[in-house]
Amino acid sequence: MSDEMAIRQLITRWLDAMVACDIYGVLAHHDPDIVLFDVPPPHTGVRGLDAYRDTWPPFFDFLRSGAIFELLELDVTAGADVAFAYGLLRCATQESLTSDPDARLRLTVGLRHRDGDWYVTHEHHSFCMTE
Repeated sequence: MSDEMAIRQLITRWLDAMVACDIYGVLAHHDPDIVLFDVPPPHTGVRGLDAYRDTWPPFFDFLRSGAIFELLELDVTAGADVAFAYGLLRCATQESLTSDPDARLRLTVGLRHRDGDWYVTHEHHSFCMTE
């Protein structure tokens, strides 16, 4: 399997774990020194796997309330030791998507290859600012 395919599968499993509200699946293949820049504060980001873990319960509550979370596209570029991926997702309540059907969550992921496997070292989730 190519590195690009392995990364695509890693990200797809990660997204599936989110939908299932499976914290262990979400944390799998994340570096202990992960850096996350997310939609909600803190705006300076979250650093380390423990702090990263703590960001997920509110998102799981959002999903359990009936929110839609769907991968629309994913592009992956892999080198020998590092890789990045970016994609677009629908991530909103049905009400929000009715009023703004083109809203998309943007995802950027940075990865490192270590000990024969890929690990997420950087994540960035964002929405486009609208007026």
